[in-house]
Amino acid sequence: MGRRREKGGKLEGLEVKLPTFFRCPISLEVMRSPVSLSTGVTYDRSSIQSWIDSGHRTCPATRLPLPSPVHLVPNLTLRRLIRLWSSSSSSSPHLLPPVAPPSHSPAPSIDDLLLHLRSLSLFDPLPLLHRLSAFLSTSHDSDKNRLASSPFFAPALVSFLADSTAGSEVSRLATEILALVLGMEYTDDRGREIVIEAILADLDGAVAALIEILRGDESQLRSRIDAAKVLESILSSSSCDGDKTISIVEKPYLFPELIRLLLIDDDRGAVDPEAADSGLRCLLAVTKGRHAKALLVRAGAVPVLTRILVAAEVPAEAAELALRAMEVAAGSAEGRAAICEEAEACVRAVMGRLMKVRREGKEAAVSVLWTACVAEGNRRAREAVSEAKGGAVKILMVMQGECSPAAARMAGELLKIFRVDAKGCCVGYHTKSTHIMPY
Repeated sequence: MGRRREKGGKLEGLEVKLPTFFRCPISLEVMRSPVSLSTGVTYDRSSIQSWIDSGHRTCPATRLPLPSPVHLVPNLTLRRLIRLWSSSSSSSPHLLPPVAPPSHSPAPSIDDLLLHLRSLSLFDPLPLLHRLSAFLSTSHDSDKNRLASSPFFAPALVSFLADSTAGSEVSRLATEILALVLGMEYTDDRGREIVIEAILADLDGAVAALIEILRGDESQLRSRIDAAKVLESILSSSSCDGDKTISIVEKPYLFPELIRLLLIDDDRGAVDPEAADSGLRCLLAVTKGRHAKALLVRAGAVPVLTRILVAAEVPAEAAELALRAMEVAAGSAEGRAAICEEAEACVRAVMGRLMKVRREGKEAAVSVLWTACVAEGNRRAREAVSEAKGGAVKILMVMQGECSPAAARMAGELLKIFRVDAKGCCVGYHTKSTHIMPY
């Protein structure tokens, strides 16, 4: 409780500190009728009902999908606590807001949010972060961009993210909002630049927090995906120069945690397409130097990428990213050794995706096969290529299609693994000696 204050010769009521969890994450007002969703988040009934009536079918705070129909379960324990608190602070009736009309809940105001962001010391971060998340999920694109471009928005979020004393929920929510702003079409280039500049201003603290989120378990997959997306945005920015990139690359746990994101269950080899996509994009952004390539391979990238390529649930776009990451790994001596060590599995995986990706993916696949079969001369890899169903035809199609001169040259050299039979058809050639196909 605070002190009594005197106004106009009369004492006002006692100032009672309001518990944070009594506030609705949407309206930031004390909840009159708290109800919980299946996601476990509690809202005031009028606010969440207005959200649902507007056609939304996700939880405003977690962005998780809601079942149909949506069940609002009264949170009787919380309601009793709020009533108990209200009665104990009856000398301050002005603390409880008036009941809002049942069918309406005030939408978050951008001016109000900006005011909160400018006065961070006065507010608990969690209600503000919940409200920012709800605002970015519901408001007009122009308002979202105005918020993202504000000079107060990004520094506030980065300060929440990098504050090691704020708690994991604060850092996860801050990461979610940063990923949303950096990844959405409504954010213009200037807005993204402001966000990136704010992160680079406290790069060590922000990256340490993002890697800590990446180290979460399966129940925190959504937050881990968001962390990878933010890291990829930082690394892909023109403002992130060589020194900053190196400082990120050298962070402990970075590569192992990004590799772990590719397979959500290592025992079963389960793949989440969105997690794989975000993890692969981040890996490609971070592996720009030879040192980074070695760290990628040491983290176990080659066998995991092989499993990604054979996973049926992985779409063509993510498979193309995996082929490009495999090509990056092949650019180091350790990567070439790892590919040759798993020659049969790796070649089968690459050949299986060769004709199911776009040009860049095809060229990456040919590069990987050429590295193992020609540059390294690995017998097991050569035999696996020659035994692949339709292997010669696939490689020939790449060579004769739209590809770079380097890719065409490598495809031509790969064709020498095959021989021509009496009917003029390419067939697998099984020999320990080198065979040159006559042209």
